[in-house]
Amino acid sequence: MQALFRHRLIGFTPATSLYCRNRPLSSSSSSSSSSSSSIGIFTNTMSSLSSSLVLPSSISLNKQRQQPQLPIGSSESLGSSRFLGFKNGIRGFSLNNLDKSRVFMSVAVGSQTISNDALFQDYKPSCAFLFPGQGAQAVGMGAEAQKVPAAAALYKKANEILGFDLLDVCLNGPKEKLDSTVLSQPAIYVTSLAAVEVLRARDGGQQIIDSVDVTCGLSLGEYTALAYAGAFSFEDGLKLVKLRGEAMQDAADAAQSAMVSIIGLDSENVQKLCDAANEEVDETNKVQIANFLCPGNYAVSGGVKGVEAVEAKAKSFKARMTVRLAVAGAFHTSFMEPAVSRLEAALAATEIRTPRIPVISNVDAQPHADPETIKKILARQVTSPVQWETTVKTLLSNGLKKSYELGPGKVIAGIVKRMDKGADLENISA
Repeated sequence: MQALFRHRLIGFTPATSLYCRNRPLSSSSSSSSSSSSSIGIFTNTMSSLSSSLVLPSSISLNKQRQQPQLPIGSSESLGSSRFLGFKNGIRGFSLNNLDKSRVFMSVAVGSQTISNDALFQDYKPSCAFLFPGQGAQAVGMGAEAQKVPAAAALYKKANEILGFDLLDVCLNGPKEKLDSTVLSQPAIYVTSLAAVEVLRARDGGQQIIDSVDVTCGLSLGEYTALAYAGAFSFEDGLKLVKLRGEAMQDAADAAQSAMVSIIGLDSENVQKLCDAANEEVDETNKVQIANFLCPGNYAVSGGVKGVEAVEAKAKSFKARMTVRLAVAGAFHTSFMEPAVSRLEAALAATEIRTPRIPVISNVDAQPHADPETIKKILARQVTSPVQWETTVKTLLSNGLKKSYELGPGKVIAGIVKRMDKGADLENISA
């Protein structure tokens, strides 16, 4: 879930909208082909590659030609052994970039791959794909995608998996139905990946896709980013997102909780505000910062009485305003604990591979390569604060030159521009 920026608007899908500016805001199987182990040497340098060095048990050198990225959801798309010419879903070791490369070891045992989780630790981003989360949905989304066969095919495949007409809900609503946690999460996931296909279909689109060397998404958008990076298939990702939405809704229904956006305070003072509110409520109504979105805009989640205390005290802490958010409950807090076990079970049954490019986690603002670590982090994500502010700051400070927001709305564009007015970012809708 995320705060909604529409034309630089912020909020978590509130009934009113706010301008995030420096002026008053108005409310309104990487399988080895043999049973023996093979050792591969790879790099975290994400440039286009003309060759790769692989040392199988026979210790031979093999050159690979980089293949164009195939449409998402195709039989040889994300995670395919031939996808983009990667071995085990990771870009090959570049002989041309030996001096810049950080070598790691990946040992394939049967159908399992044991990966060094620190593979992407020293990543240097240049071009990023950024995916929105819950709150970006809008009736009418998906219309542009129907003009591109590969994008339209994703909705057809989604309908088969979900058992209902997702495209109809996206195009026609009603808004109340699309805004529900259960429907908005799969709708945004599919529409965001459809936007990748819309981009691919335009002149120069494939070259842009091939240049992307890092990706991330806001809350729900992390699943979209992982699917794009080949950590799991489109189909498996959609099943996970569907279950996630259902589990989060059920957890929200089990307790009286809420979220509120605090505008005009830095994170330190929002924490002090939470501490003051918590002194007046019992343990079941405690609040915490749930989303570190961008400077001056942070979301607080917790029990209804705790949220009410935050709203009552905000002015005394010199907050510009507060906006109660139109969400099911206290996302990214312990209130979502009932959803964790369901997510853990679903993730355990899902094949997850090492992403081919860094995918930045919402939990710790770091990229992870080990599939088991990724599973644990995704399960923790619904109860952990979203570290989006740190993620964006790190990307920018590490040299990010260009980024694309793929999916409905312009939420992420507003966040990035808030942190760096000169940031080069383009929105690709579907």
